[in-house]
Amino acid sequence: MSDIFNLNGRCALVTGGSRGIGAAIAELFTRNGAKLMVLHYNDDANADSLRVRLAREGHDLACLNCDVADEAAVAQATDEVQRRLGQVDIVVNCAGIGGDKRFEDISVADWDRMLGVHLRGTFLVTRAFFPDMMKRQWGRVINIASQLAYKGAPGLAHYCAAKAGIVGFTRALSYEGAPHNVMVNAIAPGPVETDLLMGLSDDWRAMKQAQLPVGRFGRVDEIAPTALLLASEAGAFYCGQTLSPNGGDVML
Repeated sequence: MSDIFNLNGRCALVTGGSRGIGAAIAELFTRNGAKLMVLHYNDDANADSLRVRLAREGHDLACLNCDVADEAAVAQATDEVQRRLGQVDIVVNCAGIGGDKRFEDISVADWDRMLGVHLRGTFLVTRAFFPDMMKRQWGRVINIASQLAYKGAPGLAHYCAAKAGIVGFTRALSYEGAPHNVMVNAIAPGPVETDLLMGLSDDWRAMKQAQLPVGRFGRVDEIAPTALLLASEAGAFYCGQTLSPNGGDVML
């Protein structure tokens, strides 16, 4: 039983992996044996900090700047990822942005950027590696959604729409992947202490914390183990699921 979470011999890619939930997943995967590469967008300082931190433990981490909403940038990054890793067995789509705005204040540019990073980015990165997983008859795609995909929230219509799209994408793609042992699942965290959460208004965060049965926001190290479960052989029977470590914010 002790080996079912082992990722030895697996190559993983984590987008949005320089900080927050993505960085916590990258660290946990690396410490459990995965050869890893991280994509980030203009976040060299945090990416370097993560790389140095893992290097002190004897782990090698490659980091690459990439806007996952940009098709050409993803194509270029794909070539570099494959050159460095050889193949990608596990993709974690964690790249995301935040920002609360009343619906009437959301511009078309705001809407397009929010869906671009979250939903288009998930599509583009998954598309880059999914066919090879299918050919090899093994793969894991883990998409980071949000409990707000189910619950919604004032001031976050664009964010909630993007995350709900990720849940639907996950369910649909799982039908295509599962017959080839490519398991596609999602994680819908509750509010977690990250830069994204801290970027929301004080009023919004106070309102959200008051709603949580546990009475506090989560920590990134409380989310990452769910990704390890889904990436490992322990998660081999999960198909099209959205697991929700959310402090009771949504109870399904």
